[in-house]
Amino acid sequence: MIFKESKNSLGVKIKFIAVLPLLIMPLTMVSQEDSLLIAVPEDNIVIEELDYKPYNALAPAKAAFYSAVLPGLGQAYNGKYWKIPIAYAGLGTGIYFFIENDKQLERYRNAYKRRLAGFTDDEFINPNNPTGPPRVSTDALIRAQKFYRRNKELSLLITAGIYALQIIDANVDAHLQQFNVSEDLSLRPGINLDQYTGKAGYGLTLNYNF
Repeated sequence: MIFKESKNSLGVKIKFIAVLPLLIMPLTMVSQEDSLLIAVPEDNIVIEELDYKPYNALAPAKAAFYSAVLPGLGQAYNGKYWKIPIAYAGLGTGIYFFIENDKQLERYRNAYKRRLAGFTDDEFINPNNPTGPPRVSTDALIRAQKFYRRNKELSLLITAGIYALQIIDANVDAHLQQFNVSEDLSLRPGINLDQYTGKAGYGLTLNYNF
């Protein structure tokens, strides 16, 4: 009886020894896989940045509103600071010519009014011969008024156009900054040459990578 029990215990030991390698093998493989992992420094990790801003439905309206309140402020909101001097240069030039033409118009208008009133002491009278013919005739004063009035109105229109243009620029630029120009989505023209007829076919190729 004792012999049988020792025999059975021996068999259990043999089975346990046979199964033990199978239990150890997965642990060994896991440890080998862990040893193959290479620690990558954080400095070497490259994070791909988007070349467009996240979609914001209110961004174009905000940029246009800011430029309407203060010229160039919408461009600053979009981050296009280099456009601010251009906007102010255009507005400043238009305002300068508007003021200059207005001054010249007043000069010729005042001289013309004094001529109509019978005075001969305006700035366009010949000082060396006050009773003689003036340096600028009355008809020339009328033509000068028309010339400078037209230039004054043109300067005002150009200034208003530049003001509106910088508002439109801020609005459109805010739209384009949210436009996805990733290489994953591309639209390219293509030419396909028919090898049988020799004619070329034109078309567009839409590529989308995901």
